[in-house]
Formats: sequence, C-alpha cells, structure tokens
Amino acid sequence: MATTIPKGLLLKADPIASAFRDEVKSALARSDRQCKLVGILSTAATPSKFYAEFTQKQCLDLGVEFILKTTGSAADAMLTDGEGVEEAIIEANEDDSVDGIMVYYPIFGAQQDHYLQQIVSPFKDVEGLHVKFHYNLYHNIRYLRPQSLLSPAIHKQEVPTVVEDQPPAGFVKSVLPCTPLAVVKCLEYTRVYNTILPYGDRAYGKTITVINRSEVVGRPLAALLANDGARVFSVDIDSIQEYTKRPRLTSETQTQRFHPRHVVHPCTLTLQECLAQSDVVVSAVPNPNYKVQTEWLKDGCVCLNVAADKNFEKEVRGKASLYMPTIGKVTIMMLIRNLLRLKEYREVLAASESTTPAASS
Repeated sequence: MATTIPKGLLLKADPIASAFRDEVKSALARSDRQCKLVGILSTAATPSKFYAEFTQKQCLDLGVEFILKTTGSAADAMLTDGEGVEEAIIEANEDDSVDGIMVYYPIFGAQQDHYLQQIVSPFKDVEGLHVKFHYNLYHNIRYLRPQSLLSPAIHKQEVPTVVEDQPPAGFVKSVLPCTPLAVVKCLEYTRVYNTILPYGDRAYGKTITVINRSEVVGRPLAALLANDGARVFSVDIDSIQEYTKRPRLTSETQTQRFHPRHVVHPCTLTLQECLAQSDVVVSAVPNPNYKVQTEWLKDGCVCLNVAADKNFEKEVRGKASLYMPTIGKVTIMMLIRNLLRLKEYREVLAASESTTPAASS
C-alpha cells in the first residue's frame, strides 16, 4: 500500500496583511488630513499596470487618496516607455499636498532606473529606494534623524544603540524597500524569526537562499536577512554570493559573534547545494519560465514566491512545510506604513525648525 506524503501548508498573505491593515487604519484615522500617494506609471508592461491597479484598489479601501499619473507608453501607445516620467517625479516632489511617490519599475533598465530613484525626494520615497535609505540598510543603520535627509551627501552618522524595535529620542525608523520588508514580516509571522533572541539577531541559525539580486528586491532582502543574523545565499544569473554577519574564525574573532553588519563573500556552491541546506527559499525572478526544482529543496523548508509569476514547481508543497505563492497584500501594507513614516519625518522636521532661534525670533 502506497504511503501518502502530506503536503506542506499553503499560506495566503491575507492573515499577515490583516494585522497590519488594522494598524494602518488606526494610524490613518489619527492623521490630521487624508494622506495622498501619487503613482507614476510610464510603461505598458502588464505586471506594472496590474501593480498600479492593485495599489489603487488597496489605497481606496484604506482611505488613502491615490492619484495615478501615466506617462510614456502607459499614456499613449505612440510614446516610448519613460517619456515624461522625470518631469512627473519632479512635479510630485514639489507638490506639498503629496505625501508619497511610487514609480512602477522597470522602465529603462537598471542603470537609468537607478537615476530616477535618486530624483524622488527622500521625504516622499515610499519604496525606500533612495541612496540614503539604501546606505542605512546595507550598513545596518536602523534609525535616522530626519534633518540628515536635507543634505544630498552621505555623512558618517551617529548610530544609536538598538535594544528593541523602537527609535531613541530624536530619531525615527529608516524607510526600507516595501517588498523586502514584506518578506521579513512574513518570516516573522511564520516564526522563522525567533522572538526569544535579541532584536537584530532573530534570524540567527537560519540559512536562507534568495534568488534574484536586483537593487529593488533581491540584494536589499539578502542584506536585511543577513543583518538579522541569517546566513544568506544571494543567487543571480551569473554568480552566487554569501551574505553573513558571522565573522570568519581567526585568533582575533574567536570571541566575536557577529560583525556590526553583513559582509559579502564569493560562494563556490551551486544553486542545488545552496537549496539543499536552506531553511527558507525566496524567489523573485521576473520570468514565467523560471522554476525552482522541488527535488533540490531541503525537506521541511519554507518557500516564498515574490515574483509576479510562479517561480516554484506545482509539487513544491511535497518538500516545503509551508509555501506562500504571493505576498502582494503584505507589500502594500508596508508601502502605506512607509507613507505614514514619511509624513512623520516631515512633521518632526517642521517641529524642529519651529524651535530654532531663527524661527522664533
């Protein structure tokens, strides 16, 4: 008689998003005015259009004003992708009624899109893609003073001691990219993060593979997970890297448990070898033909699909103890939380300016 192998749990994003939805709705209800988010769509690509419509629907449900501005081929089939997008970003930057800006990438490609990401004001960057936020993320700096965003230069920052997930007086939480942050929240919900461990080290002991090393999702996600203590294999089309805070053992590091932030090492393992030892696998490959082979997975692992297309084979739950096919609803909640955080930045900055001698004289 054949033995039936039980399938792993299929977990939808709804229960995770629901908890944050309550938090967001409560914060929005306390706001002195309706928050306003501008979405800028400059490509006719189906995934971008779908994400824009999904964002609009979620904002409407939460009571956030959402304005979708279309440029380029999204506005007129006779135009090319990206035409007018820079002007739309600058216009939204200068509009005091706008609390946040979301641009739907990719548009031109990695290099030119990176330029656009730096045009968005850090005080309105709900996606956390500005270089100041990325610098903090990669250096494991979790809090900032809003005044520091006024200068275009990167300066050595005062780094407060982090004990719990609350900013010290005078600081606010640094904005993190929405999708990587959503993945972390999903892993917290599924208890991959061990809440008994100290804050900042709660992924300690976990080995995680992240497939995709884009600057929007894959690389910041690998850094976030490694900065929380995990050993992370970052997989891209041409290489595999290891992200870790664990020091290489030498006579000088025997007593040091972690580096202050993750360090990147080249990795000689194959993808199959990485997957065989990974407790968690996150895939975000924007290709409908890409599939993670189920037979390569470690028994009992947790699998998260972040891509618009399914990156895992249908039999994934035969190996995985838990499989999340999409995290989009959680990502939107992180976006609105970032919107509220940016509004707080401007309020803190305005309060500090009102107490300066020049303002009071």
